[in-house]
Amino acid sequence: MRHTHCFCILAILVGLALSGCAHTVSMPEEASPSTPGTIVHPTTGAPSNYIIGAGDILEISVWKDPALTRQVVVLPDGTFSFPLVGRFAAAGQTVDGLSALVEEKLTRYIPEPDLSVIVQQVNSQVVYVIGKVNRPGHIPLNRNVDVLQALTMAGGLNVFADEKNIRIFRRTENQTMVIPFNYKAVTEDNRLEENIFLQRGDVIVVK
Repeated sequence: MRHTHCFCILAILVGLALSGCAHTVSMPEEASPSTPGTIVHPTTGAPSNYIIGAGDILEISVWKDPALTRQVVVLPDGTFSFPLVGRFAAAGQTVDGLSALVEEKLTRYIPEPDLSVIVQQVNSQVVYVIGKVNRPGHIPLNRNVDVLQALTMAGGLNVFADEKNIRIFRRTENQTMVIPFNYKAVTEDNRLEENIFLQRGDVIVVK
């Protein structure tokens, strides 16, 4: 009986030892992005072919040079200033184009600068609706917006609006175009060719 009892105790101890070994060599599961406490950083910035405009906020950085890493605001005249190289005309440039331009200027002072330009905040992509609408003001162009959609976002025409006499003012490089829009004809006669997509800076005037 004594031998049997000792054998049972020995078997229990061996089992516990093996259990402890198995626990020691087990590896923790890799955390997934949905695991609480895991930070997933969203992608920021605009596409490299985005055309910069006045009011946009840019982050310009040179790798391993904190003194040349800063945020700049594109001024109403379309320019901004940067250390060492002075003032740049940014409005109308793409992100890639501006990056290449600043980098070229910096090469006079820094050999082979590793420079990046990121649009931190888009403030120039807006259109304006003024006149006899219920909520005149500016509308962000964060997607394609046509005239009817813009008028809807401005609260629609008020009771005094002339539905047949709406104008879109569009500034081009050398002139300002005036594009007529007949609300009644578009909505009732299906003259959808007048319901054009808007561009940055367009001004809709409702008389």
